[in-house]
Amino acid sequence: MLSHVFIGVADFDRALAFYRALMPVLGIRERFCEPQRPWAGWQSAPDPRPLFLIGAPFDGRPHDPGNGQMVALLASSREAVDRAHAVALANGGTCEGAPGLRPHYHPNYYGAYLRDTEGNKLCVACHSAAD
Repeated sequence: MLSHVFIGVADFDRALAFYRALMPVLGIRERFCEPQRPWAGWQSAPDPRPLFLIGAPFDGRPHDPGNGQMVALLASSREAVDRAHAVALANGGTCEGAPGLRPHYHPNYYGAYLRDTEGNKLCVACHSAAD
């Protein structure tokens, strides 16, 4: 369904450090990094898409995280949600909702909500039953 998601950032180096810590917890590998542009991208295996990208806005205007926008990253387990949330907070993110069940979405929805170092809202979610 998705080709890629691009998240604007103001401080590329700070955001890069945040995502370089977070993405491996979810099994998402870095595909490229071009600091001079600046932008970087990650992909899930084995497919080359979708890509998750961060970088300076292409129009040259300041980054604005917006309201009502969120990207949800898939976790393979509830433990991965917990680890991802902890890693995000340890690397400059802020909590928008601690890890836990959200049965109002569906009985096995286990998620955490946070903001990255740039104010972009993220969710890390697992849709599987507990082990």
